[in-house]
This record gives sequence, C-alpha cells and structure tokens, in this order.
Amino acid sequence: MTVAPFLFLFRFVCVSAWILLGLSIELIVFPVLGRAGRRRIVGAWSRGLLRLCGVRVRRLGEPVTRGAILWVANHVSWVDIFVLNSVRTTSFVAKSDIRRWPVIGLLVAWAGTLFIDRRHRHAVRAAGRQMLACFDQGDAVGLFPEGTTTDGSDVLPFHAGLFDAAVRAGVATQPVALRFLKRGRRAPELAFVGEQTLVANLWFLLGARGVSVDCVFLAPIPAADVPVRGDLARRAHTVIRAAVRDE
Repeated sequence: MTVAPFLFLFRFVCVSAWILLGLSIELIVFPVLGRAGRRRIVGAWSRGLLRLCGVRVRRLGEPVTRGAILWVANHVSWVDIFVLNSVRTTSFVAKSDIRRWPVIGLLVAWAGTLFIDRRHRHAVRAAGRQMLACFDQGDAVGLFPEGTTTDGSDVLPFHAGLFDAAVRAGVATQPVALRFLKRGRRAPELAFVGEQTLVANLWFLLGARGVSVDCVFLAPIPAADVPVRGDLARRAHTVIRAAVRDE
C-alpha cells in the first residue's frame, strides 16, 4: 500500500491537536454540561476526527436515529466507533483491552463506551445491566459481537450473550455492515487486526488518499420477531455478512 509521508505527517499533527482538544473538553467542559450536550459534542468531535484522518463516511440505508436501538456491526478498525458515532452518538460495548490502548483507549472511554472484562464470570451480566440502563434513556447501544477485529472481507460468528439485553428490553436490533475502501476498492490493509501495532495502522490510514467507509444500515429486527438471543445473533450475522461480502 502506497503511503504519502508528508500527508501522514500533516494529518498526524492535526489529529494529535484534535485529540488534545477532545481531552480538554472532557476535563473542562463536560462537568458543566448536561447529558444531551455531551452527546452532541461527541458526535461533532467524531465527525471532525474522521475528516482529519481523511476518512469519508458513506451512509447507506436508513439508520434509526431516535429512541432506543441496538446497533450491531462487524468490527474492522479502531475508527469503527467514531464512524457510527458520526451518524448518531452511541454507547458502545467493547472489550476492556481497548481501554488500555494508548490514547485511543481514552478517546473511546470519553465517547461513552461500556467496557466488558470477559475474564470475570459475571461480566456479560454486568454489561447487560448497563445496556438496559441506556435503553431506558432512549439511547443507541453499539455492539461488535465478533469479539475481535477482522480484515473486513468476511464476518466471524457472533457471540450471542449481549443480545439478551435487547430481547429483555423489547428493543429492536439494527444490523450495520462496515466496508472499508480505498479509491472505491476494498482495502483490507486498513484494518487494525492481528499483531499490527496502532502506530503501524495510523501510518497506513493517515498516509492514504481516497479512504472511505460504507456504513450500511440494514432493516431493523423487532425484538418480538426473534425473541431468542441466539436466533437474533444468527439472523443479524447472516444479513451483515451478506452486505459485507456484497452478495
């Protein structure tokens, strides 16, 4: 993959300044803002981050932008959270390892991520309670049920445990397919996957031109239609996989 060093340097400086601004807002402004104000800032900040990274988001389909909803998506990169936040500010459920990532961990925590430590026996139950609290407030909750990132060419089987919160709350699930492209072609090299370091991923992402993400919002699945979490997970997986593979 061709990388433009000067473009990388320019974007890296801009992104670094934007991140510092975000962290300053969290420390100084958030304590005096209400919940709605904080969520508006997170959405606007996410859109700004993507622009500075050179990532264009192409929204396909109709996202649910009002009321409680579970957004379920395939997982390709650390930018996935900000791609979805650029459409609607969302509380994401993510593995606790992400919280320890340099800088990015702080940012995703700032964006309202609910962290789950799968080493603890009752972690899924605790995360489910947090999801129910979000649903009660009419929020969107985001979930990456593969449990890890892939290169974006296919979708791993989904873990069904956290789908239970949507079933119990009677909240619809909207599948979302993320497709990373460079100059209109699929770009697995942009995925943050395997043993790649964050620095290496930033080198490829910030130094590339023509990067875009197709954010495909598929038809919502009403909770009453699929009242069993395993069946709901399989149905969401089927439609997301078909969209990711462009079938």
